[in-house]
Amino acid sequence: MGDKGSDAEIAEALEIAKSASGERRLDLDAEVDTGPDTGPDTGPDTEPDAGPDEGPDTEPDAERPGERPSVDRATLKSRKAFARRQWRRRWLAWRYLIVGTLVIALLLGGIWAVYFSTWLQVKGTTVHGPMKMTSAKEVVELAAAPVGEPLATADLEAVQVRILNGLSMVRSVNVSREWPDKIRIDVTERTPVAVVSIGGRLRALDETGSVFWDYEKAPKGLPMVNTVTGTNSDALREAAAVASALPADLAKKVDHVEVTTVDSISLEMHNDKRVVWGSSAQSDTKADVLVALMKAEPDVARYDVSVPGQPVTSKSIG
Repeated sequence: MGDKGSDAEIAEALEIAKSASGERRLDLDAEVDTGPDTGPDTGPDTEPDAGPDEGPDTEPDAERPGERPSVDRATLKSRKAFARRQWRRRWLAWRYLIVGTLVIALLLGGIWAVYFSTWLQVKGTTVHGPMKMTSAKEVVELAAAPVGEPLATADLEAVQVRILNGLSMVRSVNVSREWPDKIRIDVTERTPVAVVSIGGRLRALDETGSVFWDYEKAPKGLPMVNTVTGTNSDALREAAAVASALPADLAKKVDHVEVTTVDSISLEMHNDKRVVWGSSAQSDTKADVLVALMKAEPDVARYDVSVPGQPVTSKSIG
């Protein structure tokens, strides 16, 4: 299709050129016929003047010498259309060059603004999230954000590691860029589910079995976890899972959680009753069964829910 269009334009251009050439020849002929001596020739070879019946050439279509022949409207329209097509073709060629130049300029400007200008450098840190055991000031100090460096290249992972290693009460931290010039830190603290005594210190224990906070005195509402010598982190994790599964009303009745091994966990109640729990498996179901048993048989001294589908009660602790 493109070749046919080009051939048509070439043919049209040749036609316009021929028309212009014809007009030029007419002009030259007019110049030759019109000499400087325009008076009547009185020489010997002059023919007699025309009689009354032989007047000058008055044919309506005859062209006067020296005048440029008029161009018909169709030719003018064709010339204008050809000129517009030529202009459009040139504009299409320049348009791609102009657009490409603008894109490259914008790209280079963006790279300079992000990596080299002072507009997008780190100027501060913002801290978000409910915090009871730490403060925003401590988080900012430990974060040690790279103030003055480009925000785009700031090492966010390093900021995160510094906070997690320095603040044991922080369970998770999310560090992100807050454009144009801030580092945002979202902090989530650990939630204590029990208190464990380790080396004479009262420590907070979260649901994952992590020890993270010191207490001068055990807070009310949190059960104590007592361990035997050699209790490992796995056993602490099991005890934390049991403590976190206890409903609030039931947790208030628990004096402490006794941990011997991962499969040997028991609850010592304030009223001197004992609950054999077993492992942390099915802790939610065991808690529901225990609540029902304590209502149905309040006078027993020992509840065994280690197999929640077959609970056992006894009037003696042993």
